[in-house]
Amino acid sequence: MELVSQLVRLLRDLQDPHKVARFQQLCGVRGSFAGQPSLSNGSCPRQPHQERTDEADGLRGRIVESHSPQVNGTDRETSAIRQEDSSDLAKQKPRRRNSLTGEGGQEFVIDNAFLYYLFTFGTELGNELFYITFFPFFMWNIDAYVSRRLIVIWVWVMYLGQCTKDIIRWSRPPSPPVVKVEMFYNSEYSMPSTHAMSGTAIPFSLFLLTYGRWQDVIAGFLYSILIMVIFQPALEIIDNFNLTCTYAPLIIISLHLAMGLFSFTLDTWSTSRGDTAEILGTGAGIACASNLNYMLGLMPDPPVSLLPLAVPAITTGLVVKCGTRFLLGVVILLVTRAIMKAITIPLACRIFHIPCDDIRKARQRMEVELPYRYITYGTVGFTALFVVPVIFRVLNLS
Repeated sequence: MELVSQLVRLLRDLQDPHKVARFQQLCGVRGSFAGQPSLSNGSCPRQPHQERTDEADGLRGRIVESHSPQVNGTDRETSAIRQEDSSDLAKQKPRRRNSLTGEGGQEFVIDNAFLYYLFTFGTELGNELFYITFFPFFMWNIDAYVSRRLIVIWVWVMYLGQCTKDIIRWSRPPSPPVVKVEMFYNSEYSMPSTHAMSGTAIPFSLFLLTYGRWQDVIAGFLYSILIMVIFQPALEIIDNFNLTCTYAPLIIISLHLAMGLFSFTLDTWSTSRGDTAEILGTGAGIACASNLNYMLGLMPDPPVSLLPLAVPAITTGLVVKCGTRFLLGVVILLVTRAIMKAITIPLACRIFHIPCDDIRKARQRMEVELPYRYITYGTVGFTALFVVPVIFRVLNLS
């Protein structure tokens, strides 16, 4: 019990926003809101021109960030910035907005450009841009068998991470004193860090799956390891079921859809709802494509007798072929995503009688966001593992 109480005290201590702010300053990030008081409950001071999101539409009532109060007609933030030297002025970052919620980010000053861009790059490795390029590249140019199983682990790790956030409901630290560098995830809870979970699961799974074939951050890391330990023994069973069961597509689609509905009921709307539906849809699409490939005899796994696989010679022709496959495939996926997005959002609005003149507000409804994300990215996943390889075969790029 003493250990548990110490752990609870440690977690409460780590929630102190001033500790987070000091760590940000250590990494070279400084806020430009010196004139704004920090409230003990983590909310920002209200100004006459601040807006609240509509709680009736399922939002948590987060306050949209606004400019600092003015003194003698001058913005306090601007006055503070003018006192910085010319090098600091060059590092001042512009305000950014969350396209889904309209929230605007504070201005901040970067004292350590290397760490800032390193962490920014790391953040992008947990976003859609990375997934829509990394998984297809690995699938088309390296090993479809490994990528198929890697996506199963990724789906479960990210789904459980997102659901755990909404169960624990550990709020993000208030600003000020913390600088909100990335606004897109501001409407999500913070613990565990799904970025850390993804960053742990993908490389560790790659190591475990390729061994023998080829020669909040701490909490997210540990949680991801725990999930992998549990699911690794079941991976063979799941993959064989996805490939060989005649009714696998129907069962997979129904299961992933039910999981999405469950996650949408855990808490009010946030950007994590869409991320969860996106992950589940991608996993369902990949699984359905795997089943169809197996039934048609396409993209067979190499026999055990050929393992471990030999790394082919890196020639100019191989590099050009891989690059062509990657560029053509990504273009097809982006076009597929754009078409499905243009179809599913208006269609969902029409079916559920939701006004679609304001797409941002419409997507905050489960009836729109869940089918839009699930169908769109399910189609993208199916296209990546079935349609694109068929096109490669027709164009002699396999």
